[in-house]
Amino acid sequence: MLKIYFSAEDILRTRVAPAADPVWELVLSLHLLPGRGRDPLLAGWRQSVTRGLREGSGSAGLRLLLTLNPPRGYFPDFLTPYESMSGFEAGMEAVRSTPVALLHRDLALLAADSSLPAGAVPLARGEADTLRGLTDAMERYRGLAIDPYWTRIQAAVEADRARRARALLAGGVEGLLASLRPAMRWESGVLEIRDYPHSRELHLDGRGLLLVPSFFCAATPVALLDPALPPVLVYPVDRLGGLLPAPGEGAGAPDPGREALAALLGRTRAAVLAASDDGCTTGEVARRLNISAAAASQHTTVLRNAGLLVSQRDRNTVLHTLTPLGRAMLNS
Repeated sequence: MLKIYFSAEDILRTRVAPAADPVWELVLSLHLLPGRGRDPLLAGWRQSVTRGLREGSGSAGLRLLLTLNPPRGYFPDFLTPYESMSGFEAGMEAVRSTPVALLHRDLALLAADSSLPAGAVPLARGEADTLRGLTDAMERYRGLAIDPYWTRIQAAVEADRARRARALLAGGVEGLLASLRPAMRWESGVLEIRDYPHSRELHLDGRGLLLVPSFFCAATPVALLDPALPPVLVYPVDRLGGLLPAPGEGAGAPDPGREALAALLGRTRAAVLAASDDGCTTGEVARRLNISAAAASQHTTVLRNAGLLVSQRDRNTVLHTLTPLGRAMLNS
């Protein structure tokens, strides 16, 4: 179990990451890649990425990257720097600038559980060429496993952020923390992650906590091992259909997205799209637009099928939020 202890100051400084973190998504996706018979929503993604990796299997940087990220257990803190919140390039620059002492410590911890390749020796010494080779491999892997799916990843994370925003508005930061159930439990100033693989305590000491919603995070939230680093807790979001192609997609098949887009014309659906800008339930759509709940449900279904909305069920309500495509259409 992981227990995270909050003071009143920590509660004030707790926040949710502003968007999907590309470096965390990259690293956590590596942990899911070797799975067999699990996460059927990721099966097509896994096959495609594995096929692409085989074609570039001669890269020393890629072999090192895969070794640093075993499917289970510890992986180095330096691979997911706090700076990645500002974007992928900022994260890669932080990885290349990791102090030698931190590289040596992280790799020693990893070596205690698994054997490391020869490339880990110059990495532990902080040799610039090896660090550059590692981040080059991360960039190549990103192009294969993350970039083609980034719109869906962003949509799932934005849907979760909308849900957390509503919890924050209704109950403050404590309401936000309580909304993280069932993966976590908030009680009396302590956030507990019961299924955490190791028993740990983390005292925030006035620094607050950055909550990072993640598409590729497995069932159990993830925290950095080093308590001296800025506190981060990565937690899984609803994958909203995963990375499977939509039914009927493929060569020669009709494009359901185009067919659905053709059905979007009309003032009511444009108003539904606008109402969903900050997240809106079906009932709220009906009340705001003075239409029936059945009509609101029909319009959100059309928008969702067109790839402009994502819908997430929370107890007895369904929350609708814009996808990046839907936001672009609304802004235009």
